[in-house]
Order: sequence, then structure tokens, then C-alpha cells
Amino acid sequence: MITSDEGIEFIKRREGVKYTPYQDVVGIWTVGVGHVLAGEIVKNSYTDEDVNSYLKKDLGVSEGAINRHVKVPLEQHQFDALSSFVFNCGAGNFSGSTLLKELNDGNYADVPAQLLRWNHAGGKVIAGLTKRRELEGALFRDGVYG
Repeated sequence: MITSDEGIEFIKRREGVKYTPYQDVVGIWTVGVGHVLAGEIVKNSYTDEDVNSYLKKDLGVSEGAINRHVKVPLEQHQFDALSSFVFNCGAGNFSGSTLLKELNDGNYADVPAQLLRWNHAGGKVIAGLTKRRELEGALFRDGVYG
């Protein structure tokens, strides 16, 4: 499966979109929806086409992890919710998570609560991550793209 157009828009709303490159907290040039400009010439600004192309390429990593590791059937909205989560938290974190174990055990109803466990950064609960996980949970459970 791949992330639907609705799922891509969901991720863009959660991540934000930047058309002007910026250096992240460790000085890495970034643009669009968190795309790292590694080894690329940094332009002054980027188009929607650039940003969407980078995002689809970057989502390939998340989609690959989901397709490789999830062993139970998913509906599109469930895949999209997981795509948002994996894009944000990383494929490695997903592949070893209790969330994935519960899902592969067929415990679909447990996924929203498992998502909510991933609301920390630097050892602290982050309100924005809590909200994002709630939205991902609602998308997974109910198909609400909110």
C-alpha cells in the first residue's frame, strides 16, 4: 500500500510545510515537510511540486516499513494513520514497537492507545505530540482525517 492523497494532506497539516530552506536545531538544511537537503544545492525557495516530490520520496521509507512489518490487513485510513506515525517517529522505532506487536496480534482496538504512548520528546510529554497521536488514533480507529 501507499499513503493516499488524504493521508498526505493529513501529514502535511501535522508536520507543516516550509518553502524556504532552514537549518534545523543541529544545523541540517531542511525544506518542505522535513526533507533533509543532504548533498543537494540549497535554493532560495521551493515550489509545491518540489515539496510534494520530496515528501512522496521520503514517505517511501515509512510505507516500506509498514508494508514489511505489518502482517495483518489494513484499511487505507489505518495505513495512512500509521504512515503519519512512522514518518514522524521513524521506521526503526516502529519496527520494534509494542504498537506493531499489538497490531500484528490482531489487536486493532489497542492501536490508538499505543500511539498515545509516543507523545514524549526529551523525556517530557509534549502537548503537540499528544494532539497528533490523538488525531492519528482517530484516523486509525474511525477513518477521520480531521
